[in-house]
Amino acid sequence: MDGIYCGPAPLPADLFLRWNLDPLLLLALAACALFFRRSRAGLAAVGVLFIASVSPLCALSSALFSARAAHHLLLVAVAAPLIATACPARAARAAAPALAAFALTLWAWHAPAAYDLALSHKGAYWLMQLSLLGGAVWFWRQMLAPAASVVTEGPLIVAAYGQMGLLGAVLTFAPTPLYAAHATAPLAFGLTPLGDQQLGGLLMWAPGGVPFAIVAAMLLERFWAQAESAEP
Repeated sequence: MDGIYCGPAPLPADLFLRWNLDPLLLLALAACALFFRRSRAGLAAVGVLFIASVSPLCALSSALFSARAAHHLLLVAVAAPLIATACPARAARAAAPALAAFALTLWAWHAPAAYDLALSHKGAYWLMQLSLLGGAVWFWRQMLAPAASVVTEGPLIVAAYGQMGLLGAVLTFAPTPLYAAHATAPLAFGLTPLGDQQLGGLLMWAPGGVPFAIVAAMLLERFWAQAESAEP
């Protein structure tokens, strides 16, 4: 074991004292802010990453699966599309591999053995974080490319949300808690381990769809604008 990156599960009274001041992380975020200094979307992404990894949400995610689900949503459904907006792909390419990478990393890291490993070993933790974010950025860059169309990319957006919603449903309706990392800590926050897992599944299932709907609406608006400009 290499230790829990975000530290041991906090007690509710201590939660707001548990900021993660890892110097390497802060240096990396500062470097990202410098890189994105001319992009509002990029700076917003850095802010989201700060909330996910520096604020007490990091410590809370050691205790609650629902907090970890919120953490992952911030990575793949908020920070990733903002990064993709700041660094768009020059041209839309075959997006199916990007969708496959996004789905594979999301499902793989929510397998109980892989998840528990990530929360007990710092190397595995960062592999989880970077692969989730990287797969999501790849996917969103394809969806937000200048040539992306609601006709070709729209179904992929639906599929991406569908697979994440399905994972959320699996977690919501699982009859028993799946993660040893959250076997007891939720009790201090007034939740059973199963109730905490169900709440995390619901977060992925419902609010997690909002960014997908926003991007789909943007593509649809672009499609109608192009159709109107093409009319004689």
